[in-house]
Amino acid sequence: MALVIAAGAFLAMPTQRVSAQSDGPIINAVDLDIAPAELDKYLAAVKENGAATIKEPGCREFHILVSATNPNHVFLFEVFDNDAAAQAHRATEHFKKYAATTANMVTARNVRPMKPIAFNLKAQ
Repeated sequence: MALVIAAGAFLAMPTQRVSAQSDGPIINAVDLDIAPAELDKYLAAVKENGAATIKEPGCREFHILVSATNPNHVFLFEVFDNDAAAQAHRATEHFKKYAATTANMVTARNVRPMKPIAFNLKAQ
């Protein structure tokens, strides 16, 4: 499978499956370095993927950020209800399109599976 993110993401690729309990949230912190000449195309693709991903059942959050000091460094923060939701995400057509489109744009990728300790959110 092509490079991701999701989530996915960037999320973890199937070859880098996150080993977490399937009954708790799946959280991925994904660091990506993007080829400078590909940045605009990459951002368009990841925004399209993110907009579709957040509509999936089981996706709680999908944040796309760019480093303030290095515009070619992208950070994704993904939260899924459980492993089944994360796996379902990787099987979607929009994720497959994103992975194929961006495979040659990403020069470095690091997926860090995280465990929740506390979610501190203000009500909006």
